[in-house]
Amino acid sequence: SAGRPTRHRYLRLLSRGEARLFDVRSPEEVAEGRIASSVNIPVADVEEALKLDPETFKMKYGVDKPRLDDDHVVFHCQMGRRGGRATEIAIALGYAKARNFSGGYKEWSEKEGKP
Repeated sequence: SAGRPTRHRYLRLLSRGEARLFDVRSPEEVAEGRIASSVNIPVADVEEALKLDPETFKMKYGVDKPRLDDDHVVFHCQMGRRGGRATEIAIALGYAKARNFSGGYKEWSEKEGKP
């Protein structure tokens, strides 16, 4: 489907700094390998994180909080389920264009090799 983000499209957007990629896996999973430039917010923390004010978000996660109108707010997990849940949460909070990279880290690492 046209709405399913592809790995190549993300690589392009990430390299230009146009996509915000949030890894919603556990810190333990992230420690074993991650997509460069992704920010780890475990799925259980996503709702609370997206409700933080921008200053607190930046202090906690080290990056600017995404804006509600950002075009490319992307979530991913290992294989898609938790990323989908995080995307639903973000959309419910007003991030209308939030997307799930449904292939997850599994697909990314198989295609790219672990960073």
